[in-house]
Amino acid sequence: MEDASNAGARYWSLAAPELMTALQSAAAGLSAADAAQRLRRLGPNTVEEQARVSALRLLLRQFASPLVLILVFGAAISLFLRNWIEASIILAIVLGSCLLGFTQEFRASAAVAELRRRLALTVRVLRDGEPRAIPAAELVPGDVIELAAGCLVPADGIVLAAKDFLLSEASLTGESFPVEKRPGTVPPETPLARRTNCVFAGTSVRSGTARALVAETGPRTAFGAVAARLKARPPETEFARGVRQFGYLLVRVMVLIVIFVLVVNQALGRPALESLLFAVALAVGLTPELLPAIVSVTLSHGARAMARSGVMVRRLEAIENLGSMDVLCTDKTGTLTAGVISLDAAVDAEGRPSREVAELAYLNAALETGIENPLDAAIVAAGERDGLAVAGRAKIDEIPYDFIRKRLTIVVAGEEPVHHLIVTKGAFTTVLAVCATADAAPLDGAARERLVAYYRQKSAEGFRVLAVATKRVAAKDRYERTDEAGMRFAGFLLFFDPPKPDAERTIRDLAALGVRIKIITGDNRYVAAHVAEAIGLDPHAMLAGEELARMKDEALWQRAPGTELFVEVDPQQKERIIRALQRTGHAVGYLGDGINDAPALHAADIGVSVDQAVDVARDSADIVLLRPDLDVLRRGVEDGRRTFANTLKYIGMTTSANFGNMVSMALATPLLPFLPLAAKQILLNNFLSDLPLVTVSTDRVDAARIERPQRWRVRDVRRFMIVFGLVSTAFDLLTFALLLQVFATDEATFQTAWFIVSVLTEIAVVMVLRTGGPAWRSAPSPLLAWTSVVVGLAALALPALAPLASALGFVPLPWALLGTAIAIVAGYVLCTEAVKLAFFPRGAPG
Repeated sequence: MEDASNAGARYWSLAAPELMTALQSAAAGLSAADAAQRLRRLGPNTVEEQARVSALRLLLRQFASPLVLILVFGAAISLFLRNWIEASIILAIVLGSCLLGFTQEFRASAAVAELRRRLALTVRVLRDGEPRAIPAAELVPGDVIELAAGCLVPADGIVLAAKDFLLSEASLTGESFPVEKRPGTVPPETPLARRTNCVFAGTSVRSGTARALVAETGPRTAFGAVAARLKARPPETEFARGVRQFGYLLVRVMVLIVIFVLVVNQALGRPALESLLFAVALAVGLTPELLPAIVSVTLSHGARAMARSGVMVRRLEAIENLGSMDVLCTDKTGTLTAGVISLDAAVDAEGRPSREVAELAYLNAALETGIENPLDAAIVAAGERDGLAVAGRAKIDEIPYDFIRKRLTIVVAGEEPVHHLIVTKGAFTTVLAVCATADAAPLDGAARERLVAYYRQKSAEGFRVLAVATKRVAAKDRYERTDEAGMRFAGFLLFFDPPKPDAERTIRDLAALGVRIKIITGDNRYVAAHVAEAIGLDPHAMLAGEELARMKDEALWQRAPGTELFVEVDPQQKERIIRALQRTGHAVGYLGDGINDAPALHAADIGVSVDQAVDVARDSADIVLLRPDLDVLRRGVEDGRRTFANTLKYIGMTTSANFGNMVSMALATPLLPFLPLAAKQILLNNFLSDLPLVTVSTDRVDAARIERPQRWRVRDVRRFMIVFGLVSTAFDLLTFALLLQVFATDEATFQTAWFIVSVLTEIAVVMVLRTGGPAWRSAPSPLLAWTSVVVGLAALALPALAPLASALGFVPLPWALLGTAIAIVAGYVLCTEAVKLAFFPRGAPG
């Protein structure tokens, strides 16, 4: 097969038969066997490789951490100096930490891969002459694909056949208006924006249908070339920004402690290697080196829990944003209303039931080939129920719907060959604007007022109202938008979509979680106000699109937070509303499922769509609901906050405990005749104390942590770390005093006793700080509890395991000393509990 780019000319300049020959394809598409062979040779149709990372690469990635490399460097120095035991212990701990991180991340990546598989985009393609749905990643050059309104274009190619086919190419060209595409050829030097015979990956279909021949896939597409040049990173989420700032905080603290310890040890004349390893161990001991693994595990665990509730997560980082969301913007259809729209009546201009209006609406809806929508489906269903049919009415042309005109026109053959019948259906105001008569009488001011009054009355009763107009014209070959003029106003279509019975309760439940609902809809103000009042929103807190268009941004910033209904808005205004709410400090979610929702979904902090949405909406979303139900989203918000709270638990607890221990050792270094802990003991301490925290993703979360939006605040983490770290340091210094002054311990006994105290306090503090209330009232998850017990027993047993204890520098402790150590731990737990209840009633930061 010859690539399109090597076919002797640019593929857009080739006629369809010529390009098919170059690609060794046909109008019936490729065979399944041929397509499979091309896929193996050319690779998947993806701009960025999203294949699952192999187990070996994931394992090697664990060793790429700078902290791990520092430890390996220290072990290499020990090996060079023939300190075999020291080197072996360091390497064993490094290997254990890396294997633990690998195991957890491997399971997490498998879960994420499964979620991505379930959400993968599909495309209709001709294989072996038959249309079938396949994953878009399996497309190859030479495939023939079918496109319709709402589809994302999956690859570059030429149009073979099209009907009223409009593409949105803003992602490539910046052009905000849809562009019509037709079969044909253009010169080789034609720039991308003027290739009217081409479709491009990453663009979306706004209306109509087409069949296209795929010429380029994956990184060879125009979209792929742009992505390869820019290598643009996705916007940093609040969660990622918090982790980065937290890393900067740790680096500053580590640098100060390491420099202090090195200077003191050198001043005291201690061996340089021993001092270096001790300083490195201190730095590592302060760092939660399992943070990447634990974050991945916690988020993937949360994603699996959310999937069981009907919420699919496309980006794991979005879970944090879902938890911090305090404003949710949504259209009313399908989320606040039942979403089962029915045609209640077709009436004439006087409001009387009209068979003619029903027939005209049926012709328009049944023959249109543009955007599929529930209103047309309701018209067709009602028409078929009443025995209407399009037999004998040949379709001549179609003027597709767009979001500017807000109407759609069908032209059918008239009763006489020299005449055609134009039938227009759409929003009342835009249809009325192109009408000159009604019931054979001119539409003067009084007549228009009567129509407007009827429209407002029915809208206020909760009906969605469309208008129908018609005109008999002399036959011609092609019709344009200018033909929509001088029409006869035929009548109204009344649709009913009642509010969901549980919508008001769900809105109250979301309000109890600190999430306010705002409706953003293109519907008229009267029907929106009716729905809002029925579900408990304020119908008077309203802003119409016409008024919004006249507002400056500063004025919108003032109005948006207090507004609950944004009505009669254009698609481009949705994004502006989202930006205004964000500008005033809100974390904004947007729930949308239509073609015109993609910009708002991109702009929102958390984009939410539904599984039945059009491709472009699903691809723009961070979260996908398996059904359009706000109660499902409410459960997703709770799961998101639970996941985020558990992540912050790990960070708060491990940094405060580690910080306290490291400060204690740094202070004790100049005062003791020996190091308080050997480097290998510090690393083992850090490893053992992290083991229970790996299971923190399974832990229970206080109800109070779920009832309000969660935000990452580095200052809270810093304050938490310092306060509880210094409480730990105070008890460490008490331990040092008892060991030296009361028990007069030697180096090995001192290090053993303090190792046990350090491990037990780090485990015990987990039970205290995991909840904001009294610790005895909140039971940990069974897995966290049992892991903590096992690690605690292991720490107590280590000094008695002779060969291992000797290698680690431990010795058995006298019973009196062991009992004193346990008493110190108990006192530390009680003191930490008191400090928590006094200064941190919410527990760990968040």
